Amino acid sequence: MDPRPVSASHTTITELMIPSYANFGGKIHGGILLSLMDKVAYACATKHSGAYCVTVSVDNVDFMQAVEVGELVSMKASVNYVGNSSMVVGIKVTSENVKLGFVKHTNTSYFTMVAKGDDNKPALVPPLILETAEDVRRFVEARERRRIYFESRNKMNEAKIAFDINEEVKGLENERCKISFDF
Repeated sequence: MDPRPVSASHTTITELMIPSYANFGGKIHGGILLSLMDKVAYACATKHSGAYCVTVSVDNVDFMQAVEVGELVSMKASVNYVGNSSMVVGIKVTSENVKLGFVKHTNTSYFTMVAKGDDNKPALVPPLILETAEDVRRFVEARERRRIYFESRNKMNEAKIAFDINEEVKGLENERCKISFDF
């Protein structure tokens, strides 16, 4: 399997934000933006892997600025990291007021995608050719983000196993909650 360069996976989706995309506050609904991010992550991962891909996790979806009706939203994606069958796709979201020409960065997200073979089992993906210092930085950051994620997940699983309601209730005294049952 021949390695593929990061530049080969670059994908951009741009869409006009219409009134039916607005939430009750009059801003573009976060779910609309997540759906667009999922689409661009799929297209980007599929370009790199040459296979059907599925989303297995989403990291860091912080909505930094609201998106308005009438703005043009662009999702720029590239494969930042590859494992055996997984890929981390970095997505930068910008929103442009086309009347004023003002562009704002609304969020950056990371989608972990897994390539699937015809048998629906994880498929090996091509290695990644890092073409720039920025590609190397993104690869290393993605690798570190994955390490922290798995470490955190393991700690959370350990905490679930060790859960003792009597001990935990004691730690809730200064929290904004009230326990309404006997244990």
